[in-house]
Amino acid sequence: MNTFLNTLADNDTICALSTPAGTGAIAVIRLSGPDSFSICKKVFTPRKRSIDLELAPSHAVYFGDIKSDVEIIDEVLISIFRAPHSYTAENIVEISCHGSMYIQQSILELLLIKGARLAKPGEFTMRAFLNGKFDLSQAEAVADLIAANSTASHQLAINQMRGGFSSKIKELRGNLLDFASLIELELDFSEEDVEFADRTQLNTLLDTIEVETSRLADSFRVGNVLKNGIPVAIVGKTNVGKSTLLNALLNEERAIVSEIPGTTRDTIEDTLILNGMMFRFIDTAGLRDSEDIIENIGIERTMQKLEQAAIVLYVFDLNEITIEELNETLTDLHTQFSLDEKKVILIGNKTDELLEIPKHFIDLVDHETIFISAKRKENINLIIDSLLKSVENSEAISDTLVTNARHYEALTLALADIQRVKDAFKQQLPSDLVAIDIRQALYHLGEISGEVTNDEILGNIFGKFCIGK
Repeated sequence: MNTFLNTLADNDTICALSTPAGTGAIAVIRLSGPDSFSICKKVFTPRKRSIDLELAPSHAVYFGDIKSDVEIIDEVLISIFRAPHSYTAENIVEISCHGSMYIQQSILELLLIKGARLAKPGEFTMRAFLNGKFDLSQAEAVADLIAANSTASHQLAINQMRGGFSSKIKELRGNLLDFASLIELELDFSEEDVEFADRTQLNTLLDTIEVETSRLADSFRVGNVLKNGIPVAIVGKTNVGKSTLLNALLNEERAIVSEIPGTTRDTIEDTLILNGMMFRFIDTAGLRDSEDIIENIGIERTMQKLEQAAIVLYVFDLNEITIEELNETLTDLHTQFSLDEKKVILIGNKTDELLEIPKHFIDLVDHETIFISAKRKENINLIIDSLLKSVENSEAISDTLVTNARHYEALTLALADIQRVKDAFKQQLPSDLVAIDIRQALYHLGEISGEVTNDEILGNIFGKFCIGK
């Protein structure tokens, strides 16, 4: 057992600041463990003298003073949560004090002197998991909820924390476990050559499990994007107004704008929340042949960002583009980056410099081009509308979506195991060989919920939490 989990096994009482470090109006210090009430009683004097924290009812709040041996440190509110009806399923005390850093530190020092120890990152949530308050995927959703910075990422985290994803995994694993039980039973009677499992029914069950596992794994592409922000690459030749467009979208001077070709030599990223969705805009170096080593590095990074983008804004100068050149460029990009899997929005810029309607105007309209003047911020709203439409057809946030790379990897491995089981049935392989792959699939699904895990995985997951959570 590693040091992190070894410390948890002591079942001692931990304390930590649960609000962000720094000066604020109030701060909350949390204790959890068997001695929470007795430790707090040593430093807290209730204004109502008859109150005894060790006997006080759960989910109650009391007003009083935190005192050291020589002075009153602060007037506080004490919240009591009795096991198992608390976040960690242990006795919990939350001390709401004034936000002075001196007060916070003084109270924590007092609690340590009286027998508590400082909590490690994620230790409160780790205890909640170990005490059965929720499974591992729900525990991970707590960190996602804290980090949520858009409506979409918040809703995804809430759905997962409330057990939507967990119930799907539990259902899949339960069906597979029933399947495994029949196969294992056949192994017990292998000498009699008896088949307890109807192969037709088992194949039907395997098909159902395979489809659902595959759907969950495939949903990671959408879930990960919604959680971390939809990457939008702004690409095009030099001097077509990419940086000006980025500034117009963000409504601030984020990128340097110049008439000199090749000004943007590296990618510039910023985010914008639109209708609860976070978009990550990436202004890239202009696409052109260059002998400048630094500019070529920027162009290479443009290609990398284009590979990662879910949406591509291809910007061109209406005064210079020909429809033949545009078609050729799009064909090249499709060939190189599989743009069929990305949403491509064509942006015809510099309408403010047009002296007459371009000859290829109808062709550009057929390509659903958006005509703008980034310089004058004209028709920027049309781009925003198009961005929102491009994601509204994605899987609904209310559906079960995979947002965690660890879960995606486990689902992918489980899917491969299930496909091997199906192949084994087709080849009529012995039950003992089939059982091996079934056990592996159960193992990988169990890793997601925490039914199967190890100290290293737990330490890695909870070690990334903030202290106090």
